[in-house]
Amino acid sequence: MEKRRKIAVGMAAGVAWAMAVLVGAAVFVELPVFALMPTIMTAFFAPGLVMIAMVGRLAQRRFFDEAIVDGGALAGAAEIDRRVLVNTTEQLVLAMAVWPAAAVLLGPEGPGVILVLGVAFAVARLAFWAGYHVAPPLRAFGFAATFYPTVLVAFWALWRVVV
Repeated sequence: MEKRRKIAVGMAAGVAWAMAVLVGAAVFVELPVFALMPTIMTAFFAPGLVMIAMVGRLAQRRFFDEAIVDGGALAGAAEIDRRVLVNTTEQLVLAMAVWPAAAVLLGPEGPGVILVLGVAFAVARLAFWAGYHVAPPLRAFGFAATFYPTVLVAFWALWRVVV
């Protein structure tokens, strides 16, 4: 049960991160509305750079390991890196489906919010990656810190449409 409690603390910290990211972006990052389209087009650059690092690290592991160089089944650290890459791909697809519409629906806050979401995503994915190798609570934080900002910005955008 102790492990689940630590994971729950990591998840709660990820939710707090999500709130801080969105509130901080809305309050402190002001970009002109005409920057919306360029911001949407570049918001995924930082997450893309993190994915480049993940793909590169996995390729490096394959190249230098005789057991997997020919495409064999992954194990150990290489398997962890594969799982991180798969989850990051899932999270990025989710973000790409939600963030652009949220940026438009949020009006004046949209450009700043989506810019901060991209940078925060990259940081959270690095935390997830490191956490997966080190300890489950760190992994839980990285997962939640990536997932919940996307969920919360979707609800915020829907709220703007309704109200």
